[in-house]
Amino acid sequence: MSLNLTDITLTYPDGDTRLTALDQVSLHVPRGSLTAVVGPSGSGKSSLLAVAATLITPDTGTVTIDGRSTTGLTRGDLTELRRHKIGIVFQQPNLLPSLTAAEQLQVMAQIDGRKPRTDHTRAMELLDAVGLADQAGRRPHQLSGGQRQRVNIARALMNDPTVLLVDEPTSALDHERGAAVLDLITRLTHQQATATVLVTHDHTHLTAVDQIAEVHDGRLALPTPTR
Repeated sequence: MSLNLTDITLTYPDGDTRLTALDQVSLHVPRGSLTAVVGPSGSGKSSLLAVAATLITPDTGTVTIDGRSTTGLTRGDLTELRRHKIGIVFQQPNLLPSLTAAEQLQVMAQIDGRKPRTDHTRAMELLDAVGLADQAGRRPHQLSGGQRQRVNIARALMNDPTVLLVDEPTSALDHERGAAVLDLITRLTHQQATATVLVTHDHTHLTAVDQIAEVHDGRLALPTPTR
């Protein structure tokens, strides 16, 4: 099972014409592997991530998640697909200030209708996986920037997604904490067997990723395996 983008073209209105954000982009990300998408600002990286997340419908092309094409799905179907199959790590953690680290995760499962006891067990397993089991009772203002980003990552994995999409996770972190977060994403990709796409400007810590795809002016160069 995997994430497949096939011949994706996406355009936006731009006055009397249309601006091409993605131009016949194809990308295959197997489960248990990490693909880094790199490129300058405005190259189309964020658009690619939004299409993969089913938050934007492309003009043409096909998005396939876990063997299921998203073509023709209703808005409700796409919401259900995201809830069960896609975890999204946003650039800013956007944690709820009144909730503890464990509760940030439990909310995701409760939305999905799971039992509180199951919620708590899964939340604690994931907090332990990101090295924060001892911080489960702390609220966001009591956590460092790196710790908040770790909660953000754990929250995205709460409903056991097939696909993990990560948007610039190190942009607000210093070099050391950024390296730790990228190492964590790499480890969790393999442990949780997710098809992970990481959008980043940071080329420093990409030695552990499985392939690197460069985006320029909406076109995706053939992904380069790193090992």
